[in-house]
Amino acid sequence: MKWDARFWAWLLIGGPIAVFSLWAVVDNTRLYFVTLLNGLTLASLYFIVASGFTLVFGLMRNVNLAHGSLYLLGGYVGFFVAEKTGWWVLALAAGFLAAAIAGLLLQVLILRHMQGQDLRQTMVTIGLSIVVADLLLWAFTAQVHQMEAPEWLQGPIRNLPLIKAYSAYRLSLLVFGVGIGVFLWWLLTRTTVGAMIRAGVDDRQMLAASGVNVNLVFAVTFMLGAGLAGLGGVIGAVELSMVPGEDTRLLLASLIVVIVGGMGSVVGAAVGAVILGLAETYGLAYAPTYSVVFTFVILILVLAFRPRGILGKPA
Repeated sequence: MKWDARFWAWLLIGGPIAVFSLWAVVDNTRLYFVTLLNGLTLASLYFIVASGFTLVFGLMRNVNLAHGSLYLLGGYVGFFVAEKTGWWVLALAAGFLAAAIAGLLLQVLILRHMQGQDLRQTMVTIGLSIVVADLLLWAFTAQVHQMEAPEWLQGPIRNLPLIKAYSAYRLSLLVFGVGIGVFLWWLLTRTTVGAMIRAGVDDRQMLAASGVNVNLVFAVTFMLGAGLAGLGGVIGAVELSMVPGEDTRLLLASLIVVIVGGMGSVVGAAVGAVILGLAETYGLAYAPTYSVVFTFVILILVLAFRPRGILGKPA
């Protein structure tokens, strides 16, 4: 019975996707594959930001709804560092560090004293996100800021099969996403630090009794998660630009990615990011009026058939 339900669920979801893909390839092959690459590169950006949210919300169970503000902060800092120095790599480091330090202060001064109090964390971080957004608006104005890609990533890559040419910078996002995903998987599953993080989430008192400084472990984890949001902000400043409101958009995307993929799962976050990225880009390419609807239809279907997310596990 359980297998039958799963079979019909996959048929309900996969059948229309297969039919649409066949029609789209026959109708306009280049458009289909360009949209596919656009979806995967957008998914990579979503994953970079959402992977930090996975560490903080999905793994540590800290409800940080100011995560989008950390994305915006990192993007603005990276933009001005790149503008003053001309070094894009330095901008990446500056955006990461700015968001990581802000995340550390948030965890040490506020969230540490609300461990396990989800409602208080939610309300406080919502308030903080509004304050930070207004401060960033005051400091950087409402002007649209868009960073230039580094010279070695400017222009298209040519002679690609089926699509002929594609942006070098957008393709580089796939490398960033895969690299960060592999690093996080290795950190959480193959290192002592990862074992301590998972043990602290499961039984904080037992880990503390074994002599581990739990507060330090959680602070470092929160810094890493916040820093990834800032790193995503610098990367997104080239592709999406920095403007007030992007923090809310990326926060919503991170929430959807974590819910669809499964809380606390880095691989699940990657799966959720791919689903969201493809749904958005194919929706905009083939049915722009209803593109937003597709995202929430996917969310509803996943919650109906897999309430814990596609790769989520029981708490």
